[in-house]
Amino acid sequence: MRKTSVGSRLYMSVMAIFLLFAAAFIIFQHHREKMYKISLLETKLQGFNVRMNEGLHYKGKINEHTLTAYVKAKAAKHMRVTVISPKGKVLFDNIRKDYPNISNHANREEIRQALKSGVGSTVDRNSKTVLQDYFYSATYFKQDGYIIRSALPYNNDLTQALRADQHYIWFALIACFILTVVIYRFILRLSKNITNLKIFAYRADHNEILNVEDLGEFPDDELGEIAERIIKIYKRLESTRKEQDILKRQLTQNIAHELKTPVASIQGYLETILDNPHIDEETKHRFLKRCYAQSERLTSLLRDISTLNRMDDAPQLIGFEDIDINELVQNIHKETVLQLDERQMTFLNMLPEGIKIKGNRSLLYSVFRNLTDNAISYAGTGTIITLQAKEHADNWEFTFRDNGIGVSQEYLPRIFERFYRVDKGRSRKMGGTGLGLAIVKNAILLHGGQIHVENIPTGGLMFRFTIRK
Repeated sequence: MRKTSVGSRLYMSVMAIFLLFAAAFIIFQHHREKMYKISLLETKLQGFNVRMNEGLHYKGKINEHTLTAYVKAKAAKHMRVTVISPKGKVLFDNIRKDYPNISNHANREEIRQALKSGVGSTVDRNSKTVLQDYFYSATYFKQDGYIIRSALPYNNDLTQALRADQHYIWFALIACFILTVVIYRFILRLSKNITNLKIFAYRADHNEILNVEDLGEFPDDELGEIAERIIKIYKRLESTRKEQDILKRQLTQNIAHELKTPVASIQGYLETILDNPHIDEETKHRFLKRCYAQSERLTSLLRDISTLNRMDDAPQLIGFEDIDINELVQNIHKETVLQLDERQMTFLNMLPEGIKIKGNRSLLYSVFRNLTDNAISYAGTGTIITLQAKEHADNWEFTFRDNGIGVSQEYLPRIFERFYRVDKGRSRKMGGTGLGLAIVKNAILLHGGQIHVENIPTGGLMFRFTIRK
């Protein structure tokens, strides 16, 4: 079964509501017009009643002759005029004169209303006296002790006079037509946007080629702009995903290349030992030591890759706690003191007391340990490493520098790239994985900070970075 489109459902719903409103408006206006015409007619008859009462007072005598003469002179054509006592007895009628045979009028609706409120009227009531439909309007003159009732026969003339003005119906129909066209055009544009988005969603779901041009031009309005923006956002995400795929492939190739070197070394040394069972113990021991060194490098590489993957894939799962940076740096100093002594290097810990940071202990350890190892490996013999910090409103700004050989300016922009080495051969000999500074940068970003590296004019390298409190 084919589903009705959103645009069609919306169009039918809006039109149903509007047509219901239009019908209600026409009915209300028709009733209002009719009541207005009735009100005008009643005012006219009430005015005649009042003028007749005043005219009779002017003449001084109220009898059959004077009443007949006044009605004949002043009443409209076909108008029936009746004078009735408060008890309902007909005292005068310009059409029927056999008063004794005329029934009591006390129960007539217009008479009851007149006795109660002074005036009364009845629309389209059949007269039991003359057997014809009339429009009645009665006025009670309490001081004079009678009721004057005027009436017009409910014939074609009166029906025409009471008929409501039909112009508003034409106005309502024309307004309905115009609004129908406007709503249809609006819904058509909306439906076009929805159709384009539906095509886009289908193609995206089926991994088809997506081009904004293939989806047609969007109307120049807010809905069209939203639809176009959604597609452009998707295109950017798709482009970003492709770039990420390229980077992942490059990273995989780099990882494979980096793993291949220590694995090949270990395999080569072990093959040499197995193929030469009579090798002397000193050579065998030297080969085994080299195998162990390469296995340590392999372990470091795998650990660093795991750390980077954890930061990339699931940063929200990394736990944070209060970390004492002073204690963390002191422990790193103790762990590296032998390496510092071997290279006759000095580590100046100039951090102020009481540096507390909400962060991940393992990653913050990696930041300061990798910077320290990097300086020990590449700054040069006899250099001085200096660590300082400055407190700001919402972060700590750290400065880690050495007075060593520095790095050529052309290499600085790439120093934080994964597996990038300024001197590849020397880096591998020093046991580096090529991921240390990449871990530093990603860990700092994860802690809401930024890092910048520059050469010191007087010699050496300086890392300046911030970590959110």
